[in-house]
Amino acid sequence: MRKAYIVGVGMTKVGKFYDKSIRELAAEAVFKALDEAGNEKPDAIVVGNMLSSLAEQENLASLIADYTGLRGISGFKVEGACGSGGAAFLAGYSLIASGVFKKVLVVGVEKLSERPTPATSRGLAWAADADYELVHGVSFAGLNALVMRYYMSKHGVSREEMAAWPVLMHENALQNPYAQLKKKISIEDVLKSPVIADPVRLYDASPLSDGAAAVVLASEEVARKLSDTPIHVAGLGNALDSTDLTSRYELDRLLASKLSAEKAFQMAGVSSKDIDVAEIHDAYGVTAAISLEELGFAPRGKGAKLVYEGRFRAGDRPAVNPSGGLKARGHPVGATGIYQIVEVVLQLRGDFPGINVGGEIGLTQNLGGVGANVTTTILRR
Repeated sequence: MRKAYIVGVGMTKVGKFYDKSIRELAAEAVFKALDEAGNEKPDAIVVGNMLSSLAEQENLASLIADYTGLRGISGFKVEGACGSGGAAFLAGYSLIASGVFKKVLVVGVEKLSERPTPATSRGLAWAADADYELVHGVSFAGLNALVMRYYMSKHGVSREEMAAWPVLMHENALQNPYAQLKKKISIEDVLKSPVIADPVRLYDASPLSDGAAAVVLASEEVARKLSDTPIHVAGLGNALDSTDLTSRYELDRLLASKLSAEKAFQMAGVSSKDIDVAEIHDAYGVTAAISLEELGFAPRGKGAKLVYEGRFRAGDRPAVNPSGGLKARGHPVGATGIYQIVEVVLQLRGDFPGINVGGEIGLTQNLGGVGANVTTTILRR
């Protein structure tokens, strides 16, 4: 199996862009990534996306390649719900590692502002089980609320302790020029924000977002020619769990998070103790808390409590979500996994424009659904 390196990255600011189409957002990120990689034409494009149907547009690989002057290359779209970006990166990596191609462009893009909020919320709920969950009218926020209530009850976690995560994410995002929510909040602000699905409140959840991020992957021989600071893709893992919550083995666990991380750690030859910086999937604060535990960064039931005590900030090891995470950087769902990778690459290179924690080894973890499809990536400088 051949080694793969990241030789170029690019991303757009996250927000709501009513004046930009899905192809225009993708192109902005693509051109930045290609510029870093010497503006050489890639062999293929892989697109991560979940809900382009809201923009009434499919066939994204052809659309974006044509719009960015890459007509004639190979390509396809990958969908894994909110984990589409991570899954697309895994596909792009595989094309390099297998020797099929020497240079692959991976772009994640999402435009959720094309439809009113109820329509978008309905689309996001498609990541759940249509036959056994959605038929009863449950929303995606409602499913996460069930997990949050159970987690708090089982592990004796207070509402104030759960509120510490969004406070930290907003604090981190203040320094990130790409972040959507640049507003400092307090624990009291979280507790007084509107109820979405009890106990989930507005400030517990990530916003609806538009955005695009891109990376250029290359084989080792090509990477050495294109970049002075190629970032090695040291480990990758993907795992699946049940789509519905009712058949989960344990409601306060994310099995696919744990298994995908174990695969990535084994491939990279490292452990959780070796990670300097991580970008994890915090569409809701409870998924962040449980992910910290499944990744080995916190004992079981202690993830939220450790955040409340001041852990995982810049200067800690690992520093987690210095970007502000999905919660405050924003969550353009199909692009989120690529944003995470771009952010960790910039941290390892030492040129992240927000809170810069540096490091030698970084981790990203991107979740689809309520942890039903999870991809973990280990990057090494």
